[in-house]
Amino acid sequence: MIMVLAAAGMFGINGAVSKLVLQAGFTAPQLTLLRAAGAFLGLLVLSAVIRPGVRRLRVTRGELPLLLVYGLSGFFLVPMLYFVAISRIPVGIALLFEYTAPLLVVLWARFGDKQRVRPRLWGGLALSLAGLACVAEVWGDLRLNTVGVVAALVNAVLLAAYYVLGARGVAKRDTLSLTTWAFGAAAVAGLITRAVTAGAGGWEPIADVKIALLCAYVVVFGSILPYLLVAGSLRYLPATSVGILGMAEPVIAAAFAWVTLGASEALNAAQLAGGALVLTGVAIAETARVRLDAPEVRETAGVPPG
Repeated sequence: MIMVLAAAGMFGINGAVSKLVLQAGFTAPQLTLLRAAGAFLGLLVLSAVIRPGVRRLRVTRGELPLLLVYGLSGFFLVPMLYFVAISRIPVGIALLFEYTAPLLVVLWARFGDKQRVRPRLWGGLALSLAGLACVAEVWGDLRLNTVGVVAALVNAVLLAAYYVLGARGVAKRDTLSLTTWAFGAAAVAGLITRAVTAGAGGWEPIADVKIALLCAYVVVFGSILPYLLVAGSLRYLPATSVGILGMAEPVIAAAFAWVTLGASEALNAAQLAGGALVLTGVAIAETARVRLDAPEVRETAGVPPG
């Protein structure tokens, strides 16, 4: 639990820090590449100094598909679409849309893995949808940027995939090597994207010390440490539990962005109420999953409770 909450805090602060970097002139693909490449290099160094060293990085052919999809979805597309979203809509609103992902994880458990869920799942879904409607203020002129909203919603789907794939990944590899290769896949994708879009603008060196320090935060405290903590927590908690604890991130991010970025990040009363509905709905949905050791499951399976 502590690992997930610590990661949520780092991710939450990273939203405002990343927005400052974007406002300084970075594009979403540039910041995504910087984050992935910096994290990959940092994790390679960490892997070399921690026993058993680089041997932990060995990869079999059968592991490649999972590592590639996990890295491209959770470590490349999720950050890039997040940067696209926060460059167009407030950080808090972007994360409220994105953090319907835990709800999608539960829906996957119900319809993808055919696991039993309690009826309150549908109540949680209804609350979350109502909350999103309030956040977007659908009764008005829909002032939120369409590209930003779509990016955040697509991000929710990819974030759900990140949780599900991460739970499978930690069952086969140690946390450090899994995260290292995932960032490696993201860095390669970033380099390819950079090569394809090179005509869109050059890469200027970071001359401003403040921007350099912000970029360092994005790499170390916004990438390496929180991703390691989330991957590590999946060894002890199911993906749904990690998702619900991670809901602290939108709250932290919205508050920090409000303080550091000013009135442009402020949420009105309807949006605050909507955010509360979203988080409540996701929490209800998360607790709808029936544990395999729950009394009703044991009885069904012919195993006496207790």
